[in-house]
Amino acid sequence: MAPKQRILETAFELFPKQGYNSTGINQIIAESKVAKASFYQHFKSKEDLCVEFLNKRHFYWFDQLHLFTSKSETNQTKIVASFDFLIFMNEKENFRGCSFLNILSEIPADNTKILEVIQSHKNDLREYFRTITVEENTADHVYLLFESALIESQLFKNQWPIEKAKTIVKNLIQ
Repeated sequence: MAPKQRILETAFELFPKQGYNSTGINQIIAESKVAKASFYQHFKSKEDLCVEFLNKRHFYWFDQLHLFTSKSETNQTKIVASFDFLIFMNEKENFRGCSFLNILSEIPADNTKILEVIQSHKNDLREYFRTITVEENTADHVYLLFESALIESQLFKNQWPIEKAKTIVKNLIQ
């Protein structure tokens, strides 16, 4: 595996497990088995690595969402399947929650470089619900329920917030 890929793989392992702030560049370099010069050849800073991590996570996450919901025959069943996708991801990733919101809670308020990537991801998710929901207000309700269910399921390490939100969404979109 190329050094850049090893660095990214290490970030994919450490950022969710330890947190962004608790993961140092020296640890990433050591665990990815690259030279310090090699790290800086690919990433000018840990912040740049974080941006790359979030961009890769964005594409992975949306690919998985689309794959998971692709069997849905209607937009209504696609919306409900989106919540089932959260359940699937919680089981797969042990309730680690949203990588974007986890990192958001760790960066300074003036870090616009990372903030813009996080906002872009969330705007894309909001747009996803807008494309499969007839009414914009309903799409925003679904988006907000989705986000809150994700956060609460991480907090309680339980699927009940997603199941409850899914029930509310079913009533909302009927």
